[in-house]
Amino acid sequence: MEKVALITDTTADLPNEIISKYNINVLPFRIIYKDREYRDKIEITSQKVYDGLKEEVPTSSMPSLQDMEETYDKLEREGYTHVIGITLSSGLSGIYNGLTLVSKNHENIKSYICDSKSISLGEGALVEECAKLLESGKSFQETVEAIPSIQDRIHLFFVVDTLEYLIKGGRIGRVAGTIGTILKLKPIISTDKNGNYYTYCKVRGRKQSLNKMYEIAEEVSKNKKCRAFIVHGDGEEDALKLKEVVEKLPNVSSVYYGGCISPVSGVHSGPGLVGTVYIEEE
Repeated sequence: MEKVALITDTTADLPNEIISKYNINVLPFRIIYKDREYRDKIEITSQKVYDGLKEEVPTSSMPSLQDMEETYDKLEREGYTHVIGITLSSGLSGIYNGLTLVSKNHENIKSYICDSKSISLGEGALVEECAKLLESGKSFQETVEAIPSIQDRIHLFFVVDTLEYLIKGGRIGRVAGTIGTILKLKPIISTDKNGNYYTYCKVRGRKQSLNKMYEIAEEVSKNKKCRAFIVHGDGEEDALKLKEVVEKLPNVSSVYYGGCISPVSGVHSGPGLVGTVYIEEE
């Protein structure tokens, strides 16, 4: 009999009830200050990160290889035969390569490590869809084979209040980012097929950027039923306003409000992020 475990990381922004329901193993990223280090979501909150940004912008690192090894050791002890690992985009982190490397040390478990090519609930939605398939009785192989079509149905968009933190973290082109800051541009950012950030469209000013996020919701759901997910990074008021208008769209069957993104994601996006994820229904 197959016994399949799911592994993901803290940037997937999965709520505790989903993690518990499907027994998902979550690897914590690391947040590093000059004189201290924290495990993402375990030893530090998002609000603490935002409150401290004026004093120090920390760096981050992927979950430790030791954490990955210990997770695999635990799964072996618990009798798991298979693992599906779904990670933050390899365009943004080395976690995909790290988990792939560790999986090869555990020959008793057959592993499929998937680069989500996404972040936040774009990654989290993929994990949850795989969990639902496994719960419905799908095999390891059937679930793995379904992943590309699930990824094709997931669309992620976000806007930040300032490009400063994406520039500092090397997550967006420095020249483009600097010009955008000078011109007060608020680009709507998405991830491409390789999992790298790209500018979906350019808007000037905060109000216009939020209006554009609503227009995108209309575009995405125009011809197909979608489930929507909304998150924020120290931008709750704007996220809740967006939620109110998105849930009125006729083809949006449900809106899940995920609250604040993970602390480590906040390090790289800074305050004022509003993000949306849409998953097309089959």
